[in-house]
Amino acid sequence: MTIVKIPKFEYLTYLFMQDLQDEFPAIQNQTYLNTASSGLIPRSVFDWRKQHEIDLFHNGADFEIRNQISEHARASVSRFFDARIDEVALAPNFSLGFNTILEGLPKGQKVLMIEDDYPSLLWPIETRDFKVCYACISETLEDAILQAFENHRPDVFVFSIVQWLSGIKIDLSFLKELKSKYPQVLFMADGTQYLGTEYFSFKDNAIDVLGASCYKWILAGFGNALMMVKHQAQERIVPATIGFNSAATFDSKATDTAFVKYFEPGHQDSLNFGSLHQAILHTERYGINAISKKIASLSSYAKECFVALDVLDNATRNRKIHSSIFNLKVDLKLFKELKSKAIVCSPRGGGLRVSFHYYNTKEDIDLLFETMKLYL
Repeated sequence: MTIVKIPKFEYLTYLFMQDLQDEFPAIQNQTYLNTASSGLIPRSVFDWRKQHEIDLFHNGADFEIRNQISEHARASVSRFFDARIDEVALAPNFSLGFNTILEGLPKGQKVLMIEDDYPSLLWPIETRDFKVCYACISETLEDAILQAFENHRPDVFVFSIVQWLSGIKIDLSFLKELKSKYPQVLFMADGTQYLGTEYFSFKDNAIDVLGASCYKWILAGFGNALMMVKHQAQERIVPATIGFNSAATFDSKATDTAFVKYFEPGHQDSLNFGSLHQAILHTERYGINAISKKIASLSSYAKECFVALDVLDNATRNRKIHSSIFNLKVDLKLFKELKSKAIVCSPRGGGLRVSFHYYNTKEDIDLLFETMKLYL
């Protein structure tokens, strides 16, 4: 009998994917290409959530333990994203955290944003007393941003690291160069469509304020978000929200409140912040570098397929740096056809948005490609 030796890397990849089939039951009976709308919850997170609620049901609330759960989540965010623990705040979602930041900024500042960015970035600024200017999305996004800095001289630059509609990803090395040229400008970013896809160090990045809802690529379910604010930025922001949980003890004064605790008034949701902690532990189990390589490989392969079908706009087609989110320029009737074949995606921006996380496979992309060919 001939014994075929499987290369170690391929064997580990096989085990990795077999484990994912069990960890994410939702991928067993459908082709889920919709993480940009909502990530799947890992079985390990689901099991923890179930036990948490069973404990509450049978034993009632132990507030000391529930407060510890939130602090475990803060510590996990600090460790995983290389931020100081007193730079990490927890919030129910990005929008509330971002509005808390904006309420703490002086009025009348000039804010540069990117056209057609996510509404939770645009609307809170456009409806407040700020002077607003914009950079245009294009295949030369970084050049457009640099030109806007030179023309408008903003006080604050607000942007998504990955654009929600197109998947265009800003060059993080460009941000460092831009920050060194304009150190006085406050860089504030939404990482909802980015964090969880590759290694990221908040300490070593140019971004001053970074927030993200964690139900997408971090796979933590709904009701939890993180905000990271560097010490220099904390000196420029004076949040107005406050409540008892902002204090350290019953004997504390309101004036003793630590910066990050302004984001956490009242009782905190131990179920959802505990889910964030568990999701980070899950990601660490697989390794963010392995996850990043898998996502990058899927993105590169998918882009080749989409270029062959001529369904990408020039901004996406011609950029070297891109995420694993794609907006396909096709007739939206195709959405019904894909849905009938259990291929899950979302109509967005006049096209179909598909997105690939590490629980996806090249076979998922092949199925999408072959199905699209039948209707294009």
